[in-house]
Amino acid sequence: MAFYKFNKNARTDENTGFGTNASIYGGRFINKNGTANVVKRGVHFMNRTSWYHKMLELSHVNFLAVIFSFYFLINILFALLYYFVGVENLQGFRSSTSELINLGNAFFFSTQTFTTVGYGHISPVGFLASTIASIEALIGLLSFGIVTGLFFGRFSKPTAYIKFSENALIAPYKGGKALMMRLSPYKNTNFTDAEAKITLGMIVEENGKKTNKFFSLDLEMTKINTLTLSWTLVHPITNESPLYNLSETDFKNGEGEVLVFLKTFDDMFSGVVSVQTSYLFNEIIYGAKFDIMYAENNSKTKTILHLDKINSYTKCKID
Repeated sequence: MAFYKFNKNARTDENTGFGTNASIYGGRFINKNGTANVVKRGVHFMNRTSWYHKMLELSHVNFLAVIFSFYFLINILFALLYYFVGVENLQGFRSSTSELINLGNAFFFSTQTFTTVGYGHISPVGFLASTIASIEALIGLLSFGIVTGLFFGRFSKPTAYIKFSENALIAPYKGGKALMMRLSPYKNTNFTDAEAKITLGMIVEENGKKTNKFFSLDLEMTKINTLTLSWTLVHPITNESPLYNLSETDFKNGEGEVLVFLKTFDDMFSGVVSVQTSYLFNEIIYGAKFDIMYAENNSKTKTILHLDKINSYTKCKID
């Protein structure tokens, strides 16, 4: 495990919210997707999980899979209830000698009751069947109300549609070198007043012990008026930078993490949205520079932003 004697000229950041004890903090501080790398324990699973937020965070495929699975399973459950109560209690039900067909017809009656469609050719008869049908209709109304709210929440949730480069680079910069990472909007959104902050977390040696130290990294530009193309965040590695004495070997073998925080105003949501990510030292490419990812079109009337080039870089030498 590599750790360092940090540059005394570097400015530390005491307000990160992360612990300083390197021996009890496991893994990276922030995952690549921006979520905290923390697992909560000590309370019941149901109490530590917000199912509303969980459903909002699911991918579109997984969200639809949950909805359709619930719809199928709840109707299977009620179909079994109707079946065991007796299909003769469903007026208009065409009984068959095949139990599988009877169960299938009970399933389709359940879907009609659950969705309150009620085509009318089958209706419950008797207290028990009517009670089951009324309970199912209530559950159906409540379920569709919840699903409607979730769909609205997913579409209206303020989201920063910003993509970061997979790697950060140590690149030539004004006769020296600099830490660089690139970001770009990837949907038809309009971002203004974008502001970035970078914090470096490293395991350093202090008074003979290893500890987590955090440093604010000065940027060439911390704020831009509008974010329409790509934005390369540049931290010049001067003699005041905590990265000043680190070599290519240090980045390959060392333990450190660059935390990137970005907030910007989205005029579609009329509010500020934020996004964050991080780069471990082994995700930093030493001696490379980003390739340009935008150019004018053939008629020279538009600028083409090539989002597939956000990770594109060229190796180079650093003096």
